[in-house]
Amino acid sequence: MTYLNLKEGDVVVIRGGEDWPEHLFRVDEVYDDLVTGYAITGPLKDEYGEPDFDLILRVHSHAKG
Repeated sequence: MTYLNLKEGDVVVIRGGEDWPEHLFRVDEVYDDLVTGYAITGPLKDEYGEPDFDLILRVHSHAKG
């Protein structure tokens, strides 16, 4: 079972850290312990990332389909 039933195109909220603010992130791929994709808001907008599941606060929206 994948974390939070995430799939490609879902948007999640990434918690803020010491070097970045809370922001929205569009999921490209889901792995056993992390997701890949791009930040879509904030100063990291359009930046690629591989956040671990523990950085995901909640699902903002699920992809249509």
